[in-house]
Amino acid sequence: MKYLFGSPGKVSGLVLRIGQCLFASASIGVMASASGFSTTTAFCYLIASMGLQVLWSFGLACLDIHALRLKKDLQSHVLVSLFVVGDWVTSVLSLAAACSSAGVVVLLSRDTRFCRVEKQLACRMFELSVALAFVAWFLLAISSFVMFWLLASV
Repeated sequence: MKYLFGSPGKVSGLVLRIGQCLFASASIGVMASASGFSTTTAFCYLIASMGLQVLWSFGLACLDIHALRLKKDLQSHVLVSLFVVGDWVTSVLSLAAACSSAGVVVLLSRDTRFCRVEKQLACRMFELSVALAFVAWFLLAISSFVMFWLLASV
């Protein structure tokens, strides 16, 4: 198989997975610390989706660390197939959660009086959490496409 940026078992792949894990964790932390997030289903979906992304990315980061320490090759057809399915499922869920949460944030901030004076801090935290979720998704999208191209090169 070819070496691409973000390949499993390589330093670049480990950096992508750590970035995904950190941004998704930050999104969860910011959203969970905002008051009133639990009254909106899209925000709860964002936390659940980012939680799945944290688990998936952390697991693959651990696998990358193991492969780097033992100098193992993770680019077998079976493993890359598993990575492709996991990355694409997680990527679609993360994008859907980020987009639906962004829609709710726009609704709350522009179309209702929710984000006026009394809930302004919560709305800023919602916006920050959604922005972090989009960054986490972007890093996951890079991994998804790299895995797809690795699978296609077999």
